[in-house]
Amino acid sequence: MSILKRFTFLISILLSPFSCSSWGQSPKVLPDHVRCEDPSFHQKVLQMVSLSIPVMDVEELNNIQDEVYIFDAREKEEYEVSHIPGARYLGYQSVDLDALRNVPSDATVVVYCSIGYRSEKIGEQLKNKGFTNVHNLYGSIFEWANRGYGLEGKDGHPTTRIHTYNKNWSKWMLNDALVKIW
Repeated sequence: MSILKRFTFLISILLSPFSCSSWGQSPKVLPDHVRCEDPSFHQKVLQMVSLSIPVMDVEELNNIQDEVYIFDAREKEEYEVSHIPGARYLGYQSVDLDALRNVPSDATVVVYCSIGYRSEKIGEQLKNKGFTNVHNLYGSIFEWANRGYGLEGKDGHPTTRIHTYNKNWSKWMLNDALVKIW
């Protein structure tokens, strides 16, 4: 075997563990029960998040909503249009640390935004601040609303309005019963 063939063979063996993903990174693996109902939206969310913190499915959050601390990691105007019932405003550009006061560091905390990118970044910050049980809501408020779970407005009353960040991202809000605001 020529030196070039040996070298090529050796390199292919050494690199084979990395062939299924980016160089040196593991492929993204979600728990089986965590999905967005729309396959295209699911792929978009999976493309946007790194899974650096555990994710929670919206159905799971719906079932334990009264047992966890829910934080909205969008901007104030998005939160005021509508949010998941019981969610506290936390923010993204300027995190409202007062919202975390009296939250035990070992409490189950669920963070969400529009689709999960911003909330994952805020979740990482919370973990760095000592919170040990932080989850990112997979598909975030878009998936929550797409599945027909209720939203509440600034006044705490049910609403059919949802802030979709901008016109481009509004295409992922698939629930036609909701009024899109951006």
